[in-house]
Amino acid sequence: MKKLVTLLLAAGLVFSASTSAQAIDFKASGEWLMGFGLGDSNLVNRTRVNGEAKKKTNTDDKFTAAQRVRLQLEAVASENLSGTVLFELLETTWGKAENSGALGADDTGIGVLNAFIDWAVPDTDLKVRMGIQPVELPNVAGGSSILNTDALAAVTLSYQFNDNVGATLFWGRPYNDNYTGNGVGSHKTNYLDNVDLIALSVPLTFDGVSVTPWVMYGLIGKNALRATNDDGYVGPSDLFAVNDPTGLDNRHLSRAYGNAFWGGIATALTLWDPLNIELDLNYGYVQGMGSYDLSRSDGVTKRADLGRQGFLAKALVEYKMDWGTPGIFAWYGTGDDDNPKNGSERLPSVEAKGNFTSMMGDDNYGWGSNGSWYDMTLNYAGTWGVGLQIKDMSFLENLSHTFRVAYWAGTNSPSMAKYASSPISWNNQLDDSTSDSLYLTTMDSLLEFNLINKYQMYENFEVNFELGYMVNFFDNDTWKKANHGSCDTYEKRDAWKAQLIFAYSF
Repeated sequence: MKKLVTLLLAAGLVFSASTSAQAIDFKASGEWLMGFGLGDSNLVNRTRVNGEAKKKTNTDDKFTAAQRVRLQLEAVASENLSGTVLFELLETTWGKAENSGALGADDTGIGVLNAFIDWAVPDTDLKVRMGIQPVELPNVAGGSSILNTDALAAVTLSYQFNDNVGATLFWGRPYNDNYTGNGVGSHKTNYLDNVDLIALSVPLTFDGVSVTPWVMYGLIGKNALRATNDDGYVGPSDLFAVNDPTGLDNRHLSRAYGNAFWGGIATALTLWDPLNIELDLNYGYVQGMGSYDLSRSDGVTKRADLGRQGFLAKALVEYKMDWGTPGIFAWYGTGDDDNPKNGSERLPSVEAKGNFTSMMGDDNYGWGSNGSWYDMTLNYAGTWGVGLQIKDMSFLENLSHTFRVAYWAGTNSPSMAKYASSPISWNNQLDDSTSDSLYLTTMDSLLEFNLINKYQMYENFEVNFELGYMVNFFDNDTWKKANHGSCDTYEKRDAWKAQLIFAYSF
């Protein structure tokens, strides 16, 4: 609470400064989210550990109450110069001490999500943004499965050549100077631990047609992905080959730096309005930086390549009507073959945020029984799916509904199950998020139903009620044969949720 008071006092000083610096126009915006969730998002539960008797390991609460607050301040000198800072009172589970939700609410819980300046080069149409900023690669039809982040330290250049052609170039540095060396041999603090991303997109806009080709290059230091905490290696994320090889010691990496490349083209057709057609094609490649010993649960060890490359295609067709917008969507992402020694055939990603379905992350408020603010999985890699939806149905004023049903399955070889940690894998992206990510084989599938109801009570106040259910068709025989480490068997479960969110934004 002390930190929140300090933040509000600082904001007051900023606003009071406007009296002495009248050339600066201060603008404020923000949101307050209060939510209550009931459900069970665990699709898998361990039933035996180390050969012992049946033991329940799913200890998540079925009910949670949580909140989040964001406050954005913008100092505008002119249309050519401004500065923005976005403060966040982090996701706070009511009653939880470590995120300021316990009695007294006096703990760490305030952060800076964005802090950047916007300026234009004099006498040109070149616009520049510098600082910690939101960055999203061009995408349509279900969001980006490669990079969409709220906060990346970057420099972005944007230029509009004419009404039809523009260009955006950015350089971002998600990681640098975090590696401590861990006292291992000659490993040096902050040595070879940077990740750099450079991307160029060229949006082409014509009457009823929008096409945006883009490319992104990445440079990954050998120590970058063991640098996110002082305890050392935390897993190579969704950039490299195996789903979640948390036992990998990347001292085995032979190259100082590895190269990565992504490319795509996002196309939207509205010339037959009210018909809307979207198609998104993506490719990604990460160079193998060496090899490592890949151990299976049966004790067999193989030498495997870290390289990874894959494709993804997504499509959406929808038709807007007076009462709602029915549509069909589909995607296909390449999966791992049955050879673990040749790297991975899944699309690598930095921070993926697909949004076709609720469990995939649909831009509605994500609220799990563990108080998370994101949905179960945000990545299409190694899966395919098809779904039907009716968006924004409205029969009463200020009340709308969206209904979806989606079937999705895996494209990974069943023989690779023995190398994955489970059908549910953790820390599967470069951002080291704690969200789940699915590793589905061709024998596994899911069927999801979702209903979102939105009531606009006031202009700035929305009540959002969502129901979701996911039928689990994981193949028991596939994962039983995998016999992962100390866990003898898995109990598959259906997932469900009911959440009520109150959102005030201004």
